[in-house]
Formats: sequence, structure tokens, C-alpha cells
Amino acid sequence: MKTRHFDRIGNGGIDFTELGFGSAPLGNLYRAVPDEDANATLEAAWATGCRYYDTAPLYGLGLAETRLNAFLRGRKRDDYVLSSKVGRLLRACPPEERTGIGKFFDTPTRREVYDYSYDGVMRSFEASLERLGVDRIDILFVHDLDIFTHGSKEASDRRIEEFMASGYNGLLALRDQGVIKAFGGGINEWEVCQTLAERGDFDLFLLAGRYTLLEQEALQSFLPLCEQRGISIVLGGPYNSGILATGPKPGAYYNYSEAPQDVMDRVGRIEAVCKRHGIRLIEAALQFPLLHPSVVSVIPGGQRPGEVESNRALLDAKLPAALWADLKQEGLMRADAPVG
Repeated sequence: MKTRHFDRIGNGGIDFTELGFGSAPLGNLYRAVPDEDANATLEAAWATGCRYYDTAPLYGLGLAETRLNAFLRGRKRDDYVLSSKVGRLLRACPPEERTGIGKFFDTPTRREVYDYSYDGVMRSFEASLERLGVDRIDILFVHDLDIFTHGSKEASDRRIEEFMASGYNGLLALRDQGVIKAFGGGINEWEVCQTLAERGDFDLFLLAGRYTLLEQEALQSFLPLCEQRGISIVLGGPYNSGILATGPKPGAYYNYSEAPQDVMDRVGRIEAVCKRHGIRLIEAALQFPLLHPSVVSVIPGGQRPGEVESNRALLDAKLPAALWADLKQEGLMRADAPVG
């Protein structure tokens, strides 16, 4: 698998495989996954050449990190890139108070406690090292400082202020001391990423679903800022929660919920253009974000070996330049979207 080198501050940098593995599904997201199936999926990802693995305390309330522990234990630490996240601490609690009931299944009985302070960042980092069983993590992302998570712009802004006043200094210190290679934000909204980039010395952002074949509003100002400052992007959710993989079929998901009709209609039009060129929608969706010069890796995720193997195969599809030209001509893609 091809790699992309990132070295913003001259510390040797990181080599990202073009496809990364997002471990949220292995935290029993939406359904329980047996340990042996989770490990088989990780083994399949490794066999494809994937060497970048992203995780977070939230994913299965520690379960995803502990599953990565068993998988990574026999591998040389220099053979892979590992990122996790800070901003939440996990606390034991009664079963009825567990975080993620109805979203995460068969997980440890824990509840999330938001903590974007310096002390919270350091404690989260130490806990992740223990759950993962490693002696270092390459990248730490501050997790979910967004409206989607906290419910309003006012609440998001308060969390941003809390982080920038305290926890940010923790990440800066860890990077400057060489404990981690880089830090950034794992965020659902490009506008919040831009706010952070304008206020601090961030290396990269894990942007979830906000630069895809379906939506490119991040080109308005955020992605040009990234190019200007040498900030890189790991793109999560390239299928916008599923609809760019399945097409606009009944029950298709967009942004973690059932897709509204206007999204179904737009995806239908995009798919029609793809079909005219003999291209599957999912092939165009996975490859499109990688055409932007700031994107170093795309993380589509997967709960089964066949899913990660399929994602790898999609990278080999040859997409004609005329496909992008036609999408732009029909107003289905921004004219300024990089396509080659």
C-alpha cells in the first residue's frame, strides 16, 4: 500500500498508509463483535498493508484499545503508526449509567467524563498507554470539541476555551518533549477544526465525514488554511456514514442517521454520473479525498475482514479524469476541488 510522508516540524515525521484502520467498530459500535472476529478483522487489515491504526477511549469505553493491545503485542513498534484521543476519562459506574447504551454493546460498565484540562489530557494519555500495552503513541487528537457532541455552539465554545487554556499546553509539551510525534483534533465539523488551527500550533486533524464526494464545504477556508500552514488531514467517514457506499437505497445512513431525501437525491445523481463512466460510487467515494494534497490517510473503518479487504481493493480502481469533470459540470462537486 502506498504511503504519504508527514513532517510538519522537522522531527522525522510519520509515514501514513493511504488507508488507515478506524477502530470504533471494534468497540462494538451498533453491534457486539466477538473477540475472535475483531482480531480477524485487524489481521486482515494488516495483510492489506495497512499500518496506521486509530483508536480512542470512547470506542467501546476502552474495549477498542484493549483489542488493539492483543493484536499489536507481537509486532515491532516501529512497524505501525498509532493514534488515540484525549478529552474523556472513563469512570466505573452502575450499569444503567453506562455511556453509549443503544450505541455500544457488551462493553465495560463505564461512563465518560469530559476533561479537556492539562491534568485530564495527561491522565487520559496514561490510561490509553496502559489499555494499549504500548510504550508510545505517535499522535494524540483532542476528541469531539464540536457542536455535534456537546449540543450547541455555546457548549462547544466553552469546551474549546477549557482546552486551549489548559489541555492544549499538555499536548504541546508532549510533542515538544518528543513523547508524541504530533497532535491535533478528532472533530466532526471543519469549522471547529479551523477555529483550533487559528488559535494553536496543530499538526493535523482527523476530520470525520466533512470532505467527501458528497460535501466539500471545507474548501471554503479550512483546507486552504491547512495547505498554507502545512497541516495534514486524516479523513474519517469517507462514506458519510454509509450512503456513499450503499448508494441511495431505502434506509441508507448519512451522518449517523437515516439519510434525508435531499441527500438521497444528490447521491443518486452522483451515482448516475459514476455509472456513465463504468465506475462504482464506492470507488469514487474512497479515492476522492486522497486527491487533496493535505490528506495523508483515509479511514473507512470495518467490522469484518471482507470489509477491510474490499476497501483495499477499491484503491486499485482506475478513475478517469472525465468523471470528475462531469461531476463538476453538473454542479455535483465544487469547481475548486483538487482532482489530480
